[in-house]
Amino acid sequence: MKKQNYQWPEYTVGTCYYPEHWDESLWESDLDRMLAAGIRVVRIAEFAWNLTEPEEGVFRFDFFDSFLDLCAEKGMKVIFGTPTATPPAWLTKKYPEVLNADQNSIPYEHGARRHYNYNSPLYREKTRIIVTVLAEHYGKHPAIVGWQIDNEINCETCEFHSEADQAAFRVFLRETYGSLDALNRAWGTRFWNQTYTDWEEIRLPGHVLNKGWNPHQRLDYLRFVSASARGFCKLQADILNQYKKPGDFITTNALFWHIDNPKMFDESLDIFGYDSYPNFAFGLNRSELLKEHGYGIEGDLNDRLSGKSLSEVRGICPHFGILEQQSGAGSWVSGMEGPQPRPGQIRLWAMQSVAHGADFVSFFRWRTCSFGTEMYWHGILDYDGRDNRRLREVAAFASDLGKLAPLCGSDYVAKLAIVKDYDNACDAEIDAWHGRLSFPDENTIYQQAQRSHVSCDYLHLADDSALEDLCRYPVLIYPHPAIMTEARAALLKAYVEQGGTLILGCRTGYKQENGQAVLSPPPGLLRDLTGSIVRESGFQHPAEPTVTVNWDGERFEAPVFQDQLDTEGVATVLARYDSSWFAGTPALIEHRLGAGRCLHWGSVFSRTLLEKLFAYAELTGRFDGLLDAPEAVEIAERKKDGRRFLMLLNYLPEEQKIVLRKEMRDLLEDRFVSGTISLPPFGVLVLEV
Repeated sequence: MKKQNYQWPEYTVGTCYYPEHWDESLWESDLDRMLAAGIRVVRIAEFAWNLTEPEEGVFRFDFFDSFLDLCAEKGMKVIFGTPTATPPAWLTKKYPEVLNADQNSIPYEHGARRHYNYNSPLYREKTRIIVTVLAEHYGKHPAIVGWQIDNEINCETCEFHSEADQAAFRVFLRETYGSLDALNRAWGTRFWNQTYTDWEEIRLPGHVLNKGWNPHQRLDYLRFVSASARGFCKLQADILNQYKKPGDFITTNALFWHIDNPKMFDESLDIFGYDSYPNFAFGLNRSELLKEHGYGIEGDLNDRLSGKSLSEVRGICPHFGILEQQSGAGSWVSGMEGPQPRPGQIRLWAMQSVAHGADFVSFFRWRTCSFGTEMYWHGILDYDGRDNRRLREVAAFASDLGKLAPLCGSDYVAKLAIVKDYDNACDAEIDAWHGRLSFPDENTIYQQAQRSHVSCDYLHLADDSALEDLCRYPVLIYPHPAIMTEARAALLKAYVEQGGTLILGCRTGYKQENGQAVLSPPPGLLRDLTGSIVRESGFQHPAEPTVTVNWDGERFEAPVFQDQLDTEGVATVLARYDSSWFAGTPALIEHRLGAGRCLHWGSVFSRTLLEKLFAYAELTGRFDGLLDAPEAVEIAERKKDGRRFLMLLNYLPEEQKIVLRKEMRDLLEDRFVSGTISLPPFGVLVLEV
């Protein structure tokens, strides 16, 4: 993991502000009210290209000069956004080649956002010009502390089919393969007579019948999209680095689709940013599920599941920033309707971000916009601008952060990590056999870790990952890594040999890096590590009862898919299938190797099986002797300078009882507490052990 180049020195609260949406007469009072509420940073300008370049080659600075000078006078700090997410109308009209296109090669039109493509030489040049002009003019401004590149790269769409992308894809493939013979082999083009004899014959996976794309071609396409997005980000980062003040940072709000986010961080960013909207869990599109389960934790963690994305961000950048934190109901005019946060939830969700590693939290947005597509994406204030309960809640959160100063920069403590990599994430999207296992299991594992109070990180694996990154965790779960490379296989083996516990699920290691199946028994390159092979495999028959296994006299479901395993005599069978026509076949195998062990499980991960696995891997009971808390309460442990802190968050509208087994200090109330205490609805408790 790359060491981040910037870290907030103290907990800081911000908000997103759009001075171009409001009369200049409101600016000063808005800034004064923000400062009074504990807001110290505003994020601006990410959709305001026209204000600097109203016509091609004509640059004006009066608007942002006035606003930034006012911020400097008031002591308000600023994150300045590059405006490339919304190219101006004069640009898209004069140069339509900058527009992105859908899979039918139909260009998008001006009027929304993110309608450009990364590979248009003209758009890259116009991007270079506007970013250079802004950075050169504002790079030394005393109010600016950081720069945001673009906005939500690959949000709205992560598919690119313009003619510029077609040409760039062919360049990408030439650099990857060197020859058409190598490409044809990697893509298996002899199937369905797809063989290419000229580079110009190759196009992006587009409009084909039944989505029957060549899966190996589409895998390379998703790698290409990632490289294009990252290259566009790096183009801007390289310019900003020439002009920004020492100590100022470069970030973007990321974790969207078809991007290798860890690589983008490594290549371009000083600190990773994320937009946290837990209220999506209560969107009206989920109404039937919510009627059944309400705020409960059965079947879905609802808003608590936002911690999964926050954990993924933490796996990239341990101390990150929230560039957009939910402060009101979120919705476009065209959809995504949801309710207003209930009293306490704004503070709860902001504390969730802090618990997972955010040292900076910026609420979206200060004022709710009275026009446009996002006029129902509510901010802290409503259209009328009056003080309200949401503002009071944000101010209370800012006040709370002042009491939590010792936690800033602390490290999240986790003994378990879920392993991910970009190749397998892409393959799971392309391959229905892979995706049907991978996506649900990732959620199930994270949710069960939360319910069991097993602190969990994400580990983003690449061929150049360092062994020390893996060794930070006693236990790794790599659920269904279909694609395996020699470098990653060697790294996983070294991890186990030095004492780690690696847990693998079904469909492991049966593909090469190009997505083709290996011609040896699964798990292929991991066979020596697992001490097992797969004799036969297949989906659960829908007309038959769910397959079960027996482990130490206990029965567990092995649903959806079953690998029938064999030890080859070098490993130990822990569990066997005890139903279906393959009853008696090994289902869970443990292979001791060096100082560690590898567990190969032949199915997907059910909640009850995970309970058993967590206990077997000695992950449970971490807080025994300290406290007892119900499943509904999240426990996040953080450490810094020999001090240990616990953050407890209640996501339910009912109070929860916590039993403290020893006296601890309540940092928010500045008192020592022990015994049974009540955590109020949507409440937060922060303890120092």
